[in-house]
Amino acid sequence: MRDDGRVLNRLDDYPIHQTPLPIAHPATSDPNVYDRTWFNGYSVDGDKYFGIGMAIYPHRGVMDCAFSTVDSGGVQHAFFGSRRAPLERTDMTVGPFRIEIIEPMRRTRVLLDDNESGLACDLTFSTRTAPIQEARQTLWSGTRPSMDSTRFDQFGRWTGTVSTPDGDFDVTEVDWRGTKDRSWGVRSVGQQVPMPPSTSARGVFFLWAPLIWDDHVSHAIFFDGHNGEPLIREGLTAPLFATEAHVPDAPEGIDTRMATAIHRVSYHPNTRLAAGAEIDLVGLDGATRTITLEPVLRFHMKGLGYLHPKWGQGNWVDELAIGGERYDLNDMDLLALENIHVQQVVRATDGTNNGIGVLEQLAIGPYAPAGFAGLTDGAP
Repeated sequence: MRDDGRVLNRLDDYPIHQTPLPIAHPATSDPNVYDRTWFNGYSVDGDKYFGIGMAIYPHRGVMDCAFSTVDSGGVQHAFFGSRRAPLERTDMTVGPFRIEIIEPMRRTRVLLDDNESGLACDLTFSTRTAPIQEARQTLWSGTRPSMDSTRFDQFGRWTGTVSTPDGDFDVTEVDWRGTKDRSWGVRSVGQQVPMPPSTSARGVFFLWAPLIWDDHVSHAIFFDGHNGEPLIREGLTAPLFATEAHVPDAPEGIDTRMATAIHRVSYHPNTRLAAGAEIDLVGLDGATRTITLEPVLRFHMKGLGYLHPKWGQGNWVDELAIGGERYDLNDMDLLALENIHVQQVVRATDGTNNGIGVLEQLAIGPYAPAGFAGLTDGAP
């Protein structure tokens, strides 16, 4: 990098700049600025799931990635990779892992070559929805934003192959669904900047429920305060198209935004793990659609770096490092901090229609509606 800060990459040849700076320079100096691509995929029978993540943290000088899969046998495998962040933003490789954008917002390929973790994949995501932009998500810690992010989602299908230490399996469009999640902005990642201790009860309660139905998708997003007060509430539906070729090029206005969304979660005793949930999508006319969610397969997000003590997102590991881990879900402390964050494949019904998707949950610290009083205590 030149001392005068003039650093160009391929994207600088496109008319996309938001500041006078080259693309390699974020508009903010916040150390927690990030840009992330994330996917999940799950079989329609609820037997298998995989998660994928890659992100760059420009001011931390880190790019990291992960691929993790679990099946109904209760064993989860994870691959992790980390490197010094490249200045070339079109470079989305970390060792044996790479993401290829075949056609923006329509088709993406994810490859993980053979490596010491025993995991490998060659997967292609094909969208069945237009990109759906969530409302800007801003949360505050005193006078500074702890999160200030933009996110868009797409729902689609997967094809390809996955290899694991327990065997290989094929992924077909007939049998696999999934969600793509692109987000960028600022959120708490990596080694934390030293701060004085908080003078008030603090924690995080988050639910995220992207669901796929026969002819549409639904989505609900929740951030609550420790008393259950809504900080962010959003619900929506959008049409589902037969193939990516049917997805419109100009998608503005085709999704339906709700007036609000409401959640009710039941928990397994002595855990923070959802045993079931209901979500109300409340329309602008007050009409309420109640969706019941039944979990069928559990995935721990630490397999993608969330709350991981070593491979946590944005952590500096080395110039280039890869690793792998195995988790036995039947022998896991569900109240250990690194195990709190989960996604569960869920079957969904609104009493008339049936769907499938995931329920992601993260609850750390006090949360009065569930009876959580400490950092990681369980439900009564």
